[in-house]
Amino acid sequence: MKKILVIEDSHTAIKVIRRIINLESEFTGLYATNFAEAKKIVDDNSGEIFAALADMNLPDAPNGEVVDFVLSKDIPTVVLTGSADNEKRADLFSKGIVDYVNKEGIFSYRYAVRLVDRIWRNQSVKVLVVDDSDTSRRYVALLLKLYRFDVMTAIDGPEAIDIVLANPDIKMLITDYNMPGMNGVELIQALRNKHEKTDLVIIGLSGEGQLSAKFIKNGASDFLSKPFNREEFQCRVMHNIEAFEHVEQIRNTANRDYLTGAYNRRYFFVNAEQIYKTAKAEQQNLAVAVLDIDFFKRVNDNYGHDVGDGVLKYFSKILSQAFGQFLVARAGGEEFFVLMPGLSNAQACALVDVVRKGIAAEAVEVGSETLPITFSAGVSNEYGGSLDEQIKIADTLLYAAKEAGRNCVVGDPIADSSLAMESQSSSL
Repeated sequence: MKKILVIEDSHTAIKVIRRIINLESEFTGLYATNFAEAKKIVDDNSGEIFAALADMNLPDAPNGEVVDFVLSKDIPTVVLTGSADNEKRADLFSKGIVDYVNKEGIFSYRYAVRLVDRIWRNQSVKVLVVDDSDTSRRYVALLLKLYRFDVMTAIDGPEAIDIVLANPDIKMLITDYNMPGMNGVELIQALRNKHEKTDLVIIGLSGEGQLSAKFIKNGASDFLSKPFNREEFQCRVMHNIEAFEHVEQIRNTANRDYLTGAYNRRYFFVNAEQIYKTAKAEQQNLAVAVLDIDFFKRVNDNYGHDVGDGVLKYFSKILSQAFGQFLVARAGGEEFFVLMPGLSNAQACALVDVVRKGIAAEAVEVGSETLPITFSAGVSNEYGGSLDEQIKIADTLLYAAKEAGRNCVVGDPIADSSLAMESQSSSL
């Protein structure tokens, strides 16, 4: 359970923050109105508190002692303060706080809660820092770790490229300009040959003036001059990652089936087409499977569409887990496609059959209902004249599986007739 500790002596502020957390956050709030209560809550919830919103001035801790306490427990802390001059801000940041918020109304409290939500999500965001200066690289990495990003580092452009290739899930790269061999702009040019702005956020850094336009024109998402203000650094990083995730969300909405979360038919054909063309041109193995849940109409008729939807979600989840390295998509209704490059027809049929046996062996629990489900599948490695034609061949094999009694896998008749017959006989 995600927990956030709120330390605030104003009952009105507590009430407002509690409402924001309950309605707009996935966190469970823990509330203290003084230092003593905060200590007890931390002791009683050891290791379970992810972050804290802490008032600077409490009746029993008027000089920010509570901030030092929660930071000593390695709890990311956002400070709530009535006012903060430059000296106080510098002191707070030197302690290692995430940020401070001036208590100026509901917007300020909402910002603080959303910042904690953002920090929680940052744990799954990989960021690569590229700089040949040990001091600069470590400082930027330290700031990012305060915001709980998953941070990687590289000392130059070639190492950065190797790391990006080995870690395609990196979402942000922050690079200095002056580096030996390959400067920051040249690194960006190399990366942008493969990674669009919607695939990778890149922020340029430099102590030299007049480089912002050069960075942006060559593909950087943003630019900061060194030495940069820490608050500006935080705002730029957070803004860029939020914008990146919004685009990602829009893309997922367009590419995912609304019910099951599996890729949709459109995404399958867009991404499978190039794989098909490459495999056919180089005469590589490419298996296409068409899977269909047996007697699915009976599920809807006997149990209702809510249960039917639950079965589809369960089936989609199992397929995504079982064929994780391959492309799985919901083709429509109770039918799914699986594209398996590199597998012979015998190998693909065997893999699909393992999944078939696993699903058939366990009943599905949907709400108050428990029911068995099975599926039939056709698997083909025959290229045909197009990807669509190969899918039609697999679809014909699917109907052969249904004619054979369902709950079986049928592959190409010559190459895999023995496995197909074995699968059919085991299901009868």
